[in-house]
Amino acid sequence: MTENDLNILFIADIVGKPGLEITTKLLPGLLEKHKIDICIANGENGCEGKGLTVKLARTYFGLGINAITSGNHIWDNRDIYDTLKTDHRILRPSNYPDGNIGKGSTIIELEDGFKVGVLNLQGRTFMFSIECPFRTALDEVRRLQKHANVIFVDFHAEATAEKIALGWYLDGKVSAVIGTHTHVPTADERILPEGTAYLTDAGMTGPYDSVIGLKKELAIRRFLNQTPVRYRPAEENLRFCGVLIRVNRETGKANRIERLFLP
Repeated sequence: MTENDLNILFIADIVGKPGLEITTKLLPGLLEKHKIDICIANGENGCEGKGLTVKLARTYFGLGINAITSGNHIWDNRDIYDTLKTDHRILRPSNYPDGNIGKGSTIIELEDGFKVGVLNLQGRTFMFSIECPFRTALDEVRRLQKHANVIFVDFHAEATAEKIALGWYLDGKVSAVIGTHTHVPTADERILPEGTAYLTDAGMTGPYDSVIGLKKELAIRRFLNQTPVRYRPAEENLRFCGVLIRVNRETGKANRIERLFLP
């Protein structure tokens, strides 16, 4: 590690109160131990597993998180809508059609004045048929590159193939492409040939004795009966999931990626 390196911590989807509990417990130590320059977290599941509130967003920022990304569940709690219009540290996927509130990308200025671009995208395979994430990504990256050498991408998508394809598509154009949404961490972290750190899915920060965060018995009942159930996060076997990425400030290329799965 050199003085020219930037340390990024990305926190995988924080699920409800359990996710906040373990984040509150571990984040201060991680920020200090790894000398983190910027911390980004996916917060779309913060409010009992569905959506985000203003209070929760403020809590995340108070813990040292610099930017909050999201996905399809950002629309589930209207409490955040007005704040989405004004606080561009909170992102919704950039490729939702024009006319939706909020922004899908932002520039975060660090204490030393260094600027980092953050881009949030959503996949279309097995999800809503919104605008093309690939074409949107290229347009947004070109715009962000005018202000920042380092660009981090949270790609909130269901299909592994779509995530991997976007990683290759953006290799060398951004510093990192990290997948979210499935709540199941993958073990394929790598630095792509042109210097982009990649991971198909970072998993979730929350209860792992669950079905992707939901209480086991509720999920099983839903599959048996094929009827809706009220979402209630599980509470046991908490894990902090995320990714540590080291990037050269001048080139924007990653030189290290480490997956986290912490009790």
